[in-house]
Amino acid sequence: MIEVLNLTVKALKEGEVVAVPTDTLYGLACLAQSSDAVKKVYDIKGRNGQKPLAICVGQIQDIYKYCKVSVKEELLGDLLPGPVTLVLERSSVLNPDLNPFTSLVGVRIPDHPFMRRLCQMCAEPLALTSANISTQASTVDVHEFQDLWHKVAVVVDGGPIGDQDRQGSTVIQLSVPGRYKIIRPGCALGATVDVLERKYGLLEDPV
Repeated sequence: MIEVLNLTVKALKEGEVVAVPTDTLYGLACLAQSSDAVKKVYDIKGRNGQKPLAICVGQIQDIYKYCKVSVKEELLGDLLPGPVTLVLERSSVLNPDLNPFTSLVGVRIPDHPFMRRLCQMCAEPLALTSANISTQASTVDVHEFQDLWHKVAVVVDGGPIGDQDRQGSTVIQLSVPGRYKIIRPGCALGATVDVLERKYGLLEDPV
């Protein structure tokens, strides 16, 4: 794994896009602070430029550098690492070319040893999105996005991923103190809402 990690880090640092396994789906990743690399991700996916990319970090402390956090650190620790994306206010440190149309950003710490180590070795956030052409199904096996292999620098084969429902992570907005908003139900909605409501007393924001 060390050789694969080193190869993947080198590609990312050179501004390339890589395909990686996460705890929910296969993803395309690049350095979030590289505007050119972010553009490559949109081009590879054929993604609408008004659809945001999430960022992925290696540990909870990193979230405070790139986001303005309005919830208890204990709450972050109860949900992350895990199949959850938390949407928070972005900080001025984050690349202004990443999702320039919104003051918010989704942040993930996948519960996947390769991804966590990759983020820690890069020592900066990765922009992360599913490894598929936009409008096509998300992927849980590297062979399902074989048509994208030639467009990325590295394809990391982590074997089949357990989320066979292909729902992806549960996306929850936590930018308003005392409130939460479900952006995407995803694969961990019940457990996530249980933590937010029962343990921390957050109220669901009316749509």
